[in-house]
Amino acid sequence: MKPFPQTLRAQLMLLVLLALAAAQAVNLFWFADERSLAVRAALGAEAAERAANAARLLEEAPPSLHPSIIRAASTPLVRFDIADAPSVDHTTHDQRGAAEARVRTLLGERFGGEVRAELHEIDSAQLPLAYLTPEMAETHRDMMRGHMLAIELKFSIELSDGQWLNAGTLFERPPLQWPVHSVATFVLSAGFILTAVFWFVLAQVARPLGKLASAAEKLGPEEKIAVLPAAGPQEVRELAAAFDRMQDRISGLVAERTRMLAALGHDLRSPLTAMRVRAELIDEDETRTSMITLIEEMQEMAETTLSFARGLSVAGRAEDCELGQFLEDLRREMPGGFQLEHGGTVSVCLHPAAMRRALRNVIENAQNYGGAARVSYVLQEGRIVITVADDGPGIAEADLEAVFEPFLRLESSRSRETGGHGLGLSIARTILRAHGGNVSLRNSADGGLCAELTLPLGNPGRPG
Repeated sequence: MKPFPQTLRAQLMLLVLLALAAAQAVNLFWFADERSLAVRAALGAEAAERAANAARLLEEAPPSLHPSIIRAASTPLVRFDIADAPSVDHTTHDQRGAAEARVRTLLGERFGGEVRAELHEIDSAQLPLAYLTPEMAETHRDMMRGHMLAIELKFSIELSDGQWLNAGTLFERPPLQWPVHSVATFVLSAGFILTAVFWFVLAQVARPLGKLASAAEKLGPEEKIAVLPAAGPQEVRELAAAFDRMQDRISGLVAERTRMLAALGHDLRSPLTAMRVRAELIDEDETRTSMITLIEEMQEMAETTLSFARGLSVAGRAEDCELGQFLEDLRREMPGGFQLEHGGTVSVCLHPAAMRRALRNVIENAQNYGGAARVSYVLQEGRIVITVADDGPGIAEADLEAVFEPFLRLESSRSRETGGHGLGLSIARTILRAHGGNVSLRNSADGGLCAELTLPLGNPGRPG
């Protein structure tokens, strides 16, 4: 099972989803950070204002009222006390920031004492805070969802009598939250974007590419596929136009090669016939026999070349037939026949004459080099696979593809009985590919050579 989608449409949709999720995560992180800064600024400003007000009251009130003022000013989140020494030691923390400046502003220019402020994080192991009631600590923990990274803000304000007003407050970084409206926004955005991508890719990209792939699969050496419509984005239209131009070039090259081979085979007939007549007039028996044998071989090569040319341009309409019966008829037609293993009822559309020539070439190759031919067929993954196996020695792995080259013979002799002219497998592959299939060879594990002919179930391509 492949973990990543294989179609262009599915890949684009997955990438859009991942991009949206990544963007949403970044926005959520920024939102949480800004929210944390806003909360910290608000709590810091409130603590600074409360400390400044408490300092002014202490300066204006008699010392006997100082304990009452401290108790009134203190809250569960902000605590105050009066001491002889400041709680903020600037010898180790020299931080002068917005909180200190705000306290000085609130106290006014007439205040001449020193103001110290310190902001730092503390170990969350110290929580819950000792000055909170158990009920408030539990409520606070629930509100913070267990993520209680504490930020401590401390003030030390020097009073006119030499004592110090120390104030301290603790607040936590707000937890990362994803509000319901953010989820709804993400779902709606993803839905709209994916709908647009789905429509665009399906209608503008995927469908034209699918048609192009189908046309490429059906492209044959003889008749041309209809010109592809210029639809979709510019790149897809240019690809379709390039395919049409390529089709024209391929058709021209194949037609030129076919005409050349046909003309060559046809034009050789007349001089070979004349040479045969002259050879018959030779008096010496040995010379006459040798000349006639050479001329007959040349005539057979010319006929084979014509057959190869016809294999590239077989005309006629494709027909629906039952493959088992088609092979059974071929078995009766061929001298000596072959062993046929039926694989059930399979209907296939093909060009009968061309396919008989292709199968006959492959089966005769198995009979000539492997001693016998065993033919079977099976329906596999939407395609028909015809197997022709023999009991011969097989061939070298490096030559499994080379034997399909025209006029190539692995058999070293020049005997027509053993070597042929090296066109049988070439013609077979040309015909099978024109039907939208192919021919391949492999050495069987049990010995012998195995030829596999594949055919599509649908309408074949052009005959080949």
